[in-house]
Amino acid sequence: MKRVIGIGNALTDMLVNLRSDKVLEDYGIARGSMSLVDSALQAEVGKSVAGLPYSLSLGGSADNTIRTMARLGSDVGFIGKVGRDTTGDYFEQALQNLGIKPIIFRGTERSGKCISLISPDGERTMLTHLGAALQLRAEEIQREIFEGYDCLYIEGYLVQDHTLIENAVRLAKGCGLRVAIDLASFNVVEENLEFLKRLCREYVDIIFANEDEAKVFTGESEPINALQRISEICDIAVVKIGMKGALIKHHEEVVHVGIMAAARRVDTTGAGDFYAAGFMYGLCEGLSLRQCGTIGAIAAGKVIEVVGTTLSEEAWSDILRLVEQVKTQKYLF
Repeated sequence: MKRVIGIGNALTDMLVNLRSDKVLEDYGIARGSMSLVDSALQAEVGKSVAGLPYSLSLGGSADNTIRTMARLGSDVGFIGKVGRDTTGDYFEQALQNLGIKPIIFRGTERSGKCISLISPDGERTMLTHLGAALQLRAEEIQREIFEGYDCLYIEGYLVQDHTLIENAVRLAKGCGLRVAIDLASFNVVEENLEFLKRLCREYVDIIFANEDEAKVFTGESEPINALQRISEICDIAVVKIGMKGALIKHHEEVVHVGIMAAARRVDTTGAGDFYAAGFMYGLCEGLSLRQCGTIGAIAAGKVIEVVGTTLSEEAWSDILRLVEQVKTQKYLF
């Protein structure tokens, strides 16, 4: 596996640092969840947090992963849809600037936006209005898009459009690609459980899930049991267990990889996306499961030290230095 193409919601993120979780309680929003909302509710919540510190960055789960893989040195592309607006222009140009091949369609609505509410302990809760991203259609995904790639990476949020995602994975598998998916959010898994199970059983080779997602997906409360259940329907199963690291299973090999201690835990936005990026980069480099998991942990550990998913050049230099040590077996968890 050398070249990876991602498909997901092309979004711009507005990251807001909360002083408390009161706004979540006021609107009945489940802490740590991702909820699709209409523009009116998103605007109302936006007004309620006006005056709090915030920042803007490119977003979308799969886009975070693909952009991180590009910075690590992988050959990648991205499929998504934006509006015919300056935000959409910015999104596409930013991909090109990173050396990512953009397969960007244009919709009639404004480009999508995600308000990420960051609790004082770093937990993030997302309110997403997909806008033009929601207009990506199954018929726009053609076979030639996948030519030259080895793997299709899917963000779990996209599986809410069953027709779109099933068409994409069917075409990708028909072109000989492996398929990887991150289950993305426990509430999305719950709402699309039967479809997700069938999709993974029939098409998916690599599954990423955190502890909550794995529990909902399998019905198993213990991560090791959930890992076993997931591994029965795919080639590589990864269950992330927070501060305890991650469990990884490939055939009969089971590996537990710890975390990289963050200097400070500021914002968990993108941690799972960065973990998947590091892991997938390792697979592209032909590394062992432990090496893949360690690179995933390094990337995730760095992104939670900042608000959002934009790292400084100094942070990237540190990541690349550690990755080289992992590749030479000098730095492993």
